[in-house]
Amino acid sequence: MISTQTLLYALLGGVLPALLWLWFWLKEDKRCPEPRGLILFAFLIGGLLVPLVIPAQKWVMGTFSGVLVIILWAVLEEVFKYVGAWLSVLKRKAMNEPVDAVIYMVTVALGFSALENALFLLNPLSVGQFIDGFLTGNLRFFGATLLHVLSSATIGVALALSFYKSKKTKRLFLLCGLILAIILHTVFNFLIINSNGENIFLVFLGVWCGVIVLILLFEKIKRIKKPSFSNLKNRK
Repeated sequence: MISTQTLLYALLGGVLPALLWLWFWLKEDKRCPEPRGLILFAFLIGGLLVPLVIPAQKWVMGTFSGVLVIILWAVLEEVFKYVGAWLSVLKRKAMNEPVDAVIYMVTVALGFSALENALFLLNPLSVGQFIDGFLTGNLRFFGATLLHVLSSATIGVALALSFYKSKKTKRLFLLCGLILAIILHTVFNFLIINSNGENIFLVFLGVWCGVIVLILLFEKIKRIKKPSFSNLKNRK
């Protein structure tokens, strides 16, 4: 049986790195910061999605095989994260500017990653392998956590770029963002599974390059202006 102390260490190992990344992204949104209570709510919702998606992933593993499992795992996680964000925060009045979509999607992703990382840490910590746990935590901090940020933020960027556009255009952008997020997640999982420990840092480097592109897009999104009244009348 796993001790309370082990559970606490695993939880701290999963949550603290995610909070560090969250601090970084919130610092990028200093001009018009989101309500801290809503940020906390989005983070907790992200964590609550993990026990919901795990049974679906287990069903996929027992029903399908091969590459299809990798694809469907990515589909499940990205869809769950988006739906969780949409039901909890994306429909609220606080979502009043394009950059908010990225912030909330990233926050939900980090909440999801925090609990997922804690579960990964449980196994090595429960048998006293603290060094393995430390290495696992660091690898996920630099790889899997950022992958969740990158994939969910891709959906957030799509929502942000279509923020002032028609409903039809918003749906199209959302679909494209969701598909791209699933592709990124699938490729990452496929490369990690097939690397057998080799070239893992090259995979992580690819994720970091994606994050750099994301930061550049984030700066562009912060400069998006609300259309004039004449343009707003043309929205459908």
